[in-house]
Amino acid sequence: MANMEKLAAEELPLEGAGPKLRRAREACGLDLSQVAAETKIPIRHLEVIERGAFGELPARTYAIGFTRTYARMLGLDDVEIAGEVRAELGDLAAAQPERATGFEPGDPAKTPSATLAWTAAVAAVILMGGAAMFYTTYYGAGADPAPLIVEATPQPGGAQATAPEVRDSGMGQETATASAPGKVALTALEDGIWVRIYDATGARLIERQMMIGEQFEIPTDAQEPRINTGRPDALAITIDGKPVPKLADEPRTVGDMQVSARALLARTETAPPSALN
Repeated sequence: MANMEKLAAEELPLEGAGPKLRRAREACGLDLSQVAAETKIPIRHLEVIERGAFGELPARTYAIGFTRTYARMLGLDDVEIAGEVRAELGDLAAAQPERATGFEPGDPAKTPSATLAWTAAVAAVILMGGAAMFYTTYYGAGADPAPLIVEATPQPGGAQATAPEVRDSGMGQETATASAPGKVALTALEDGIWVRIYDATGARLIERQMMIGEQFEIPTDAQEPRINTGRPDALAITIDGKPVPKLADEPRTVGDMQVSARALLARTETAPPSALN
């Protein structure tokens, strides 16, 4: 720890955030496996960070969140390190459009043929259509058509029996029922956990990075709340203060997953006992 405090106090040479973290780790006599065990960051991501190849990480939020956690563990200024990472990511984004195409309009030999141009145009249209479908399916959840109401069936004597309301959720029709009672709360177990929660109408309840220990309570009147996140394993969930299983035990992208009390309790009934720990 003396070496770590000395290194934090001294001004490091002008170098990227990744090499700074590597130098600090080596000065503390730590290897990557020890850092991974302490920070819960996979070794493969630590290696990428120390190389300064932040563009290889899954997203910008991961690059900033992981490096801040790594810096705090080593006793460095996490805010300063995060600022350097943002600057490096900005330089990387600015450099990408400057790639030369090598195409000279004045050289007929290098002019693409009409067939190639038409093929490229068709491929671009198909790609944009696929992107639009993905965006609508993944991010536009909750914007489905209005519920279908089955007309009442006439009964003898003039009385009418009202048929149950049926809602088309996009994943098959289901009878509309109120969410089970209970206050659902999600707590971040790590820094930089991106979460988006919305209801059946498409209204966003939360969309931001949650810091470690931060908690969000889903309004009890939210209609069929759903979640999108890439770190379901880093979110602890409770219903009325009682823990229920996480949405996943490892990092993976989940989208349009229901997080109402009713849906979570249904998962609890089928989850193995070990999932509650």
